Amino acid sequence: MSEFTHFNREGDAIMVDVSEKKETVREAVAIGSIFMSRDCYKKVVNHEIGKGDVLQCARIAGIMGAKKTSELIPLCHILNLTKAEIEFKTDDEKNSITVYCRTKCVGKTGVEMEALTGVQIALLTIYDMCKALDRHMHMENIHLCEKTGGKSGDFFY
Repeated sequence: MSEFTHFNREGDAIMVDVSEKKETVREAVAIGSIFMSRDCYKKVVNHEIGKGDVLQCARIAGIMGAKKTSELIPLCHILNLTKAEIEFKTDDEKNSITVYCRTKCVGKTGVEMEALTGVQIALLTIYDMCKALDRHMHMENIHLCEKTGGKSGDFFY
């Protein structure tokens, strides 16, 4: 089990020094789902929400969220993302929308937090745009699916 790296010997929070690490291509995919009422779900997929196209707004918001991760999470490094992509999968039986966020960069540290942030912001945007129709929406199963590149090796959920 690895030690926590965001604390020094005195227990103070620090930003990890990655200056000695090798630059590699790093990629991550995160996922999460939002569940809603049948009526709300139909209106989203049929583009009938008065505020606009929910999924296109959520796509842009997710990409923006991934790009701004270091501004939201105090000890994250600022990364020069080369890719931030949001995709959706709709499920008519479960009245759910699953969000996938894929991030990529060439750098000294991974892009997992950016992928996870992209998913969360996309999900929150869907919630925000639909909350007038359904306050019982809920989000589930938000997690990292895969990570490639870097010293610690690849990870697949």
